[in-house]
Amino acid sequence: MHAEIILDKSNISDRYSAADFTAHMGIPTFIDYSVSGIAHNKIMIIDREVVITGSFNFTRAAEENNSENLLIIRNKELAREYLENWERHRADSEEYIGKQDIRN
Repeated sequence: MHAEIILDKSNISDRYSAADFTAHMGIPTFIDYSVSGIAHNKIMIIDREVVITGSFNFTRAAEENNSENLLIIRNKELAREYLENWERHRADSEEYIGKQDIRN
């Protein structure tokens, strides 16, 4: 399985953020500085044919407490369009290697 993640710049200011977590797990992590606010998209593109999107944050709170939505779309053409958009944002992003493990 190949995974990469793009996050917005708000993830580099937290003490230990999602960007640090994913980078330290060996997942290529990129920060998109082209977004003026936060990147509030939650999108997964799987095998170039499935798109998972919605408000769901993939957190315990989203699963247990919040009113969230999740949409699974199986459509290669739509997945291609989402992937092209992702690649445009990836081109505007910089790789993030993570802060040193500051929990020690």
